[in-house]
Amino acid sequence: MDLSMYTLEDLLLAAIKSEIESREVYATLADRVRNAFLKERLTFLASEEEKHRTFIEVILNRNFPGEEIVLPKETPVPLPVLRIPDESIPLSEVFEHAKEAEKASSEFYRDLVDQVDGSDVKKTLLVFSAMEMDHYRILDAEQENIKRFEDFDVEWPMMNVGP
Repeated sequence: MDLSMYTLEDLLLAAIKSEIESREVYATLADRVRNAFLKERLTFLASEEEKHRTFIEVILNRNFPGEEIVLPKETPVPLPVLRIPDESIPLSEVFEHAKEAEKASSEFYRDLVDQVDGSDVKKTLLVFSAMEMDHYRILDAEQENIKRFEDFDVEWPMMNVGP
């Protein structure tokens, strides 16, 4: 992803916006699901996105001291938008979109390294890039479990009907 055409401020604001949106989606999904293991993983992902947001805000404040953080409604930076899904959308489809967003975020953080100063910041962004791919793998594993359940539910619609 070529980030050289964007200002550092636009990049950091886009990152914050993306982390907030991702956290909201994961937290909302965690509230909706009944499976305790899936709820735990989604809550974990939401907390990870919150930590990323906090760190990016620190970078923004260091580079633009005294400026209020105002997130744009739309960002010029090409990051996938992750929105809170309608409850009628299959969870496996929601996870597919979330995986795409995590993969794009990983690439974004990897390429953002070239736009910032400071070896500690660069190292942390590379860690974020790796963490986003970890999130991708978590979502991928859970998506496979969800698909199995969705397929089972479709094949055996009356499975819970007793004698």
